[in-house]
Amino acid sequence: MDAAVSSSLRVGFYRRSCPAAESIIARTVRRAVSQNPDIGAGLIRLHFHDCFVRGCDGSVLLKSLPGGPKAERDHPANNPGLRGFNVISKAKRRIERICPNTVSCADILAFAARDSSQILGRINYPVPAGRRDGLVSSFNEVTPNLPSPRLTADQLIQNFASKGLSADEMVTLSGAHSIGRSRCSSFSDRLYNDPSLDRNYAATLKATCPANGGSDPTVAMDPATPNRLDNTYYAELRAGRGLLTTDQTLAESPATRGYVDMNARFGVAWAGKFARAMVKMGSIDVLTGNQGEIRRRCSMVN
Repeated sequence: MDAAVSSSLRVGFYRRSCPAAESIIARTVRRAVSQNPDIGAGLIRLHFHDCFVRGCDGSVLLKSLPGGPKAERDHPANNPGLRGFNVISKAKRRIERICPNTVSCADILAFAARDSSQILGRINYPVPAGRRDGLVSSFNEVTPNLPSPRLTADQLIQNFASKGLSADEMVTLSGAHSIGRSRCSSFSDRLYNDPSLDRNYAATLKATCPANGGSDPTVAMDPATPNRLDNTYYAELRAGRGLLTTDQTLAESPATRGYVDMNARFGVAWAGKFARAMVKMGSIDVLTGNQGEIRRRCSMVN
């Protein structure tokens, strides 16, 4: 499906119906990120995981119903790794008090991802809004849609192309891995048999990640600037310090290496591309108009 910015979404969508919405969300996100920077990375990732499964419709926020089919958020790709659900719920409760049944959870998530980018990377951009919330969340739709951490560059290009995003936009959005954390199980196979991984970096990771795979601790995605959304991530890739297979393959593949080099050299240009790519990603298969609903609680349909 094409991710061209939907003509149904517009900047300032809530200017009349709920003028305080964006500032309420920004304050809620800022408070959470000030207490734990990883929450900012979590909110950006939450938006990404939402948009790649059924489009940006807030389906990732829905909880499984007892006795019913499992929802997206219970899939191993999302649970226990995804973070930020409580921040979205808190912002929603605050907005509902002054603007009931007006602001969608899908829009709150898009605004929160933007606010996290601004706080952690000074990357600010206007967010077109008007998304409606989906009524369905399916565990079984996660695997075919969400890229696994072990894909090659060509597979990543295909995955993003299926959502209307280019190879350049895929590499640009991968820069979000300059913040946040990953579980050892997502990359532990690289520690002992991947020659592209810097030996000193591998030794540091082995000290944290148990060889027997018993516990599953987390490590920073970017060892250089773990709490700053910046282009240092790309310099780390060039030095063989990409954490996931999907990170390092970007610097190794002829199809993507040039984008990595450009992003490593030109941080301001990368930040601008990141903002544009986030807006485009936030438009994937959106529900608008009378489609879906405006949820009263983000974790359950009305």
